[in-house]
Amino acid sequence: MSVPTQHPEAPPTDQVAMLDPAWLSAALGAPVSSVNGTRVGTGQMGQSWRLAIDMADGSARALVAKMAGGDPSTRTLIADGYRNEFTYYTEVRDTLAIRSPRCWYATITDDNTDFVLLLDDLSPAVPGEQVRGVDAVEADLAIRNLAGLHGPRWNDPTLESVTGMRAPEPEGAGFHAQILAGAIPMFMERFGAWMGPDDLPVLERIPEVLVEWSLSRADRRTLVHGDYRPDNLMYLPDGSIVTALDWQTLGLGWGGRDVGYFLGLGLPTEVRRESERALVAAYHEALLGHGVVDHSLDTCFDDYRAGTLQGPLVTVLGAVYATAEPTDASNAMFASMITRSCAAIRELDAFSAI
Repeated sequence: MSVPTQHPEAPPTDQVAMLDPAWLSAALGAPVSSVNGTRVGTGQMGQSWRLAIDMADGSARALVAKMAGGDPSTRTLIADGYRNEFTYYTEVRDTLAIRSPRCWYATITDDNTDFVLLLDDLSPAVPGEQVRGVDAVEADLAIRNLAGLHGPRWNDPTLESVTGMRAPEPEGAGFHAQILAGAIPMFMERFGAWMGPDDLPVLERIPEVLVEWSLSRADRRTLVHGDYRPDNLMYLPDGSIVTALDWQTLGLGWGGRDVGYFLGLGLPTEVRRESERALVAAYHEALLGHGVVDHSLDTCFDDYRAGTLQGPLVTVLGAVYATAEPTDASNAMFASMITRSCAAIRELDAFSAI
């Protein structure tokens, strides 16, 4: 499916009122008579609105508009994330097997600081909850879906031709290590009270190994989500389908990073301990079903172990550099992410798996 796009004339997105009937008529290629927008979600780097749209022919449509958020003057800091999500829906979604919303229209500015996506409204599906975490059944559904991202383009030599996708390099990894090291003290000021005495040593060691970790496993590079966790997954009430959202952290890497991230912080620690072997096996089975070869279950589990380092990396940088104002809910979310992922790193001896 080809997604209709407009570039670079994205409308200002400070107010959903900008998405008026005239704008939507042009975007959808059909006359719109009225629209009502309701804010949904609590995105840290953007905003989403559910649009109840009355078409001029008397029919109705329900879409979700995902847009830039926060102070426009600081959006340059996260512009690559906006570009990545635009890229996912316009260049790579239809080459994969992972479930994600259909995109009906996409637009972004030249500097990538303003964008709009019109996506399927997934109602009655509801998002997972990071603080609650997912159970083993929900995790099994999500981990098999994740294989639909990694498997179809496993070791695909054309991946670096996708907009914004670049293989990890020593200079870039070193820069991220420096940024992470500088962010840890700020993170600890906010979240140290929630953390145990063994968590800080885990955090402080990650910048020391980040370059080696980022460059490892180049023989099984693929597309990675980067933030695959319960809040970014939509579950149907009957538990039959899960759909993945939020592609701003799309990148190139090894699939175990997403697996370690999801299982390490998306499941309560006790659930992860009891079910991680079976869940990695389920992911591995699904991966082979998408055509991956010469990848043993033991290797897959080691990739998962090393991948748990993704948890603190995303958590610390996400908390420190989020454009949204901190709330009790966001603080609880980040606290659950850091404590669970640090526990997984220790218990799985993740540093030895790098």
